[in-house]
Amino acid sequence: MYPVSDRFLPRLAESHTVATLVQLFLTDGRVVDIEHTGGSVPVDLKQAIRRTCTVTCADPALIPRTPTDQLATYGARLRISRGVEYGDGSRELVPLGVFRLDSVDGSIGTGPVNLQGKGLEACVIDDKFTAPWKATGTVVGAVTALIQRSIPDADVVSTIVDVPIGSRSFDVEADPWAGAQEIAAAAGAEVYCNADGVFVIREFPDLMTTEPVWAVEATEGGVYISGSRAMTSDNVFNGVLARGENTTDDAPPVSALVVDVDPGSPTRWGGPFGRRPKFISSSTLTTVNACTQAAGLELVKARAPNASGDFSSLPNPALEPGDVIRVMHEDGTRELHQVASFTVPLDEGGDFPITTISAKEDA
Repeated sequence: MYPVSDRFLPRLAESHTVATLVQLFLTDGRVVDIEHTGGSVPVDLKQAIRRTCTVTCADPALIPRTPTDQLATYGARLRISRGVEYGDGSRELVPLGVFRLDSVDGSIGTGPVNLQGKGLEACVIDDKFTAPWKATGTVVGAVTALIQRSIPDADVVSTIVDVPIGSRSFDVEADPWAGAQEIAAAAGAEVYCNADGVFVIREFPDLMTTEPVWAVEATEGGVYISGSRAMTSDNVFNGVLARGENTTDDAPPVSALVVDVDPGSPTRWGGPFGRRPKFISSSTLTTVNACTQAAGLELVKARAPNASGDFSSLPNPALEPGDVIRVMHEDGTRELHQVASFTVPLDEGGDFPITTISAKEDA
């Protein structure tokens, strides 16, 4: 969860005035505060571009008409925040993302105008290779090089133990962002752009060991509105075989199989769930240890308990994908859920649907 003050989360459950801020950073250096009437920021960890946005404005002057307007708009960025106003006249805003402005459309005469944006991953995705590219060195160095190739001033923060990789060659037209994700996986990590517009390399949080950051409870004063729960074994795996073979570096083939060995797990390898392996491969994996790390990360996501939820609560703009939340249903049952996706509204009365990828009973 994005760091907030001690009084922020309690305020969400109280009657309060929503504070929002939308800023447009034009390429000529101007920063414009956008008066807006609505919009939303969908966030989804399963998407290559985790954050997108739509902002609705009343002013048709935002539509670029002249070549000068167009030059200032193409490549512009949006920075969006949402928070709360406190009774003492102060307010606290939480960033929802930094977005490349992709489209502006609306009625020239009367409006409204819609602004559409995508997270900064889009800048890397669209900058496909026009010449062969070779990634070498370490995970953090190679991922950083791929990102800063497209965004030279990008901030890249790593919380992992860096490890060397085998060389990875990319052909013309290949997707650099998919390459960055593949290389991060060699260290048992993921890479994404966070709400501050900073690229992060980290290990994916494990539901089994991560402390919950927020309570969604169907109690008086709670933020729970409604909820449903589902179970499915689709796309659930209890083992991952990671393989690497790098002929360029003349490295011998290596592999490692990591399985769910928890005796209390409903998906343990060889138990009632059976054996359901998933396979991943990359030329960056040149040691058994690297294969083990990569397989371990993938298993954390692949063996997620085959239970999920769809909840609606009062909006929490500080929530992030991968966060673990505590849910108390109307019947009093308690569960821990890991957040997969949600949509933050930019208006007062907007709903806040949360989808989770895994769940377990909360003792």
